[in-house]
Amino acid sequence: MNGSIHFVLGGSRSGKSRRAESLAKASGQSVAYIATYVADPADEEMRQRVQRHQQQRAADWITIENRFDLGNLIRENKNVLFLLDCLTLWLSFNLTKGRSSEKILKELEETLLLIRELERSFIIVSNEVGSGIVPLGAETRAFRDLCGSANQLVAAEATTVELMVAGLPLVLKGGV
Repeated sequence: MNGSIHFVLGGSRSGKSRRAESLAKASGQSVAYIATYVADPADEEMRQRVQRHQQQRAADWITIENRFDLGNLIRENKNVLFLLDCLTLWLSFNLTKGRSSEKILKELEETLLLIRELERSFIIVSNEVGSGIVPLGAETRAFRDLCGSANQLVAAEATTVELMVAGLPLVLKGGV
């Protein structure tokens, strides 16, 4: 899996994270799990969801939280398989920091180039948010569009792309 990206995307509760974690465990490599959710103490349901994810991870995985500078993470960590869960929350975090969609996509492009140049291995999880109705609010549409553009960038660079539906992986590109 050196120098490769395995992209796992799908809708809510489609089995994306479980699939990505299964791939990481099966790789036999040391895993650096990049968790992109920033905890909100008022959101009990999300706290429980995060706790379930933590319990599913292998005990020997390195967990990286509250780090959004992907380029530096890639440079700092060698000989590991990165599992980024998830790209959608990374995009959301960057938007909340006032960054433009253009700057966020530029950073993502640079990160993908760095993955290739440094021959790092990644499993990237993302939400497929473009299959639903067109959102009424301009901000929500802009976020949906950003996610769609980001997913296209990652899919173009990925060795393997899977769409999760009802817990089943549909291979869109490459193969396992």
